[in-house]
Amino acid sequence: MKITTQGKGIKIGTRLEQKIADKMSKFDKYFGEEGTFNVRIRPEGDTMVVEITLKLNNKIYRAEAKDDEILSAVDKTIDKLESQIRKQKTKFLKQKKEYPQIISYLEEEADLDYDFEDTDEKKIIKRKSFELRPMSSEDAILQMELLGHSFLVYLDADTNSVCVIYKRKDGQYGLIEPKY
Repeated sequence: MKITTQGKGIKIGTRLEQKIADKMSKFDKYFGEEGTFNVRIRPEGDTMVVEITLKLNNKIYRAEAKDDEILSAVDKTIDKLESQIRKQKTKFLKQKKEYPQIISYLEEEADLDYDFEDTDEKKIIKRKSFELRPMSSEDAILQMELLGHSFLVYLDADTNSVCVIYKRKDGQYGLIEPKY
């Protein structure tokens, strides 16, 4: 298991990195060397924001939590990430796909209370098609704001590729540029 710790606006010392690695060692026995964790810590006012991203077998899990103390925020984020993995239990088992690390993790934690019996299958209830128009990312942001949407799919005029612009929780914008 590989853990990368980054600080944005804060310096991460080796002692803090070791404490975070110790807390995340619970995932080590399930994911082994295959799991890659990225831990990002940033101050936001008087609170610390911890974001953990897990990349495993082309799947990405992400959790974020805030707290006054860094290690408390790490604990909350780990709990959220663990909860996300548990919520996927029935979906993974139904689909019978190759997720041996997560399935073994969930089977090992059989004593935990799984109260999420998700019997509602997610279905597409609406389809929409539209013509892609070439535009710049600035034009895409303007168009998205005019429509009142939280994201917009558009054809980038510079790269001639399909991109997605989206509004982040912090009010800034993100750009997704797929590689194909």
